[in-house]
Amino acid sequence: MSAVSTSVTALTLGGLDKLPGHARRCVFWEIDPAVAADSYSFSDPVFEKEAWLSTVLLEWGSCGQVALVDGQSAGCALYSPPSASPRAGLFPTSPVSPDAVLLTTLRAESPYQDADIAQQLIQAVVGDLMRRGVRAIEAFGIRKEPPSNSMADRALGSMRLMERISTPPRGTDGCTPDACMIEADFLEDVGFKVVAAHNRFPRLRLELDSDHLWKEDVERALDQLLAEAAMTQPNRVLCF
Repeated sequence: MSAVSTSVTALTLGGLDKLPGHARRCVFWEIDPAVAADSYSFSDPVFEKEAWLSTVLLEWGSCGQVALVDGQSAGCALYSPPSASPRAGLFPTSPVSPDAVLLTTLRAESPYQDADIAQQLIQAVVGDLMRRGVRAIEAFGIRKEPPSNSMADRALGSMRLMERISTPPRGTDGCTPDACMIEADFLEDVGFKVVAAHNRFPRLRLELDSDHLWKEDVERALDQLLAEAAMTQPNRVLCF
């Protein structure tokens, strides 16, 4: 049985076709839902998504990572300045901090959800943004809404806001918060911290402390070196 080949590479203008199907069609983050709902000309979400990606790539730089397994699309991560995402200003936990890049998409495709594709993607995002001197990544996570909170939201007058967040752009299929947002639990598992709490849409942040991460990498490499040395030379004492 041959080994599975997995790779994560930065998204390029020539590689937009490598995005998974849902990511190529989904414009949940890229199109203002109010504008899309009123525009009868909005009928090609793939074109709109590719136009948005092309603009961000040309004006800002790398904005995506794509995972491939044996050459097949297995997942992707997309990120950009918050100003490039109209929907980012609609959440009850908005706005994104001015020093942060917004992570909008982190998705592993079937049948790779149980693999470590999502972790590899977030590592690639962190590596790219650290090299570019970005201080932090933020994301709007999603939690399953407890039934008991639905009436409370209405009582607080946030019904219209929730509807606007959840309204899919015209002509799209499956662009909903549950399908297009990142689970808050996963973000917390990979090191994000809640900086603006909400029962449904918390905003989370990951600090990109290069000194701290560099020290962790060195310590991890040294531990591995010591473990390998102990296994290959069990009777030799290592002195540093």
